[in-house]
Amino acid sequence: MRQIIVGNWKMNGTARLAAGQAEILREAAPGLVCDLVLCPPATLIAALVARLAGSAIGVGGQDCHSAASGAHTGDIAAGMLAEAGARYVILGHSERRADHGETDAMVRAKAAAARAAGLTPIVCVGENEAEQLAGRAEAVVVGQLAASLPEDFSGTIAYEPIWAIGTGRTPTPEDVIAMHRAIRACLAERFGVAGRAFPILYGGSVKAANAREILALPEVGGALVGGASLDPAEFLAIARAARPPDR
Repeated sequence: MRQIIVGNWKMNGTARLAAGQAEILREAAPGLVCDLVLCPPATLIAALVARLAGSAIGVGGQDCHSAASGAHTGDIAAGMLAEAGARYVILGHSERRADHGETDAMVRAKAAAARAAGLTPIVCVGENEAEQLAGRAEAVVVGQLAASLPEDFSGTIAYEPIWAIGTGRTPTPEDVIAMHRAIRACLAERFGVAGRAFPILYGGSVKAANAREILALPEVGGALVGGASLDPAEFLAIARAARPPDR
């Protein structure tokens, strides 16, 4: 299976950046052994989709509401993302959980809405520094996973140790392997054969300098890249570090 490299632009980006990124990435994508997905702010989705038309590069949103429509000022429905051309949506990112008080139940409802709209959800899980230091990382992540996925889930998981996001710090390779294997076991137990195939991405200070080591690890199905995805050269260097699908 081809690894997936997802760029989360967060609250960054302009029409000019999107145009430049699209031109550079479309040219490079055919030579990559991985799949690329860009998740810009919602205001840039339609323009980016148009510029990437005919390429294999996917576009996604960074969040969606659990309702299909309604009095939810400032929110965006999964169907609206799909209508704009998005194929993916990031859900339950630690910044959403912390800054907007999103619970596992809310993430679960959003994942169900994304599936109903035909989007592929990318559901994020991860422990904070206090939980990691207390030796509770695996219990926290498995608990989040169990409570954040609907019964008919189909999509992608992104493991992001919160203490590593934007800090330049990463877990040891052994810790990444152990966590990804724990997530895989949880998915396989709950979803059977399908759960053994859902990609599990690693996120948390992924950059060109550490991408090859991370992407070579067992059960790592790709990467969720934050700040580094805003620099096309850095993002492409990460993508070029992907493991060939036959390895």
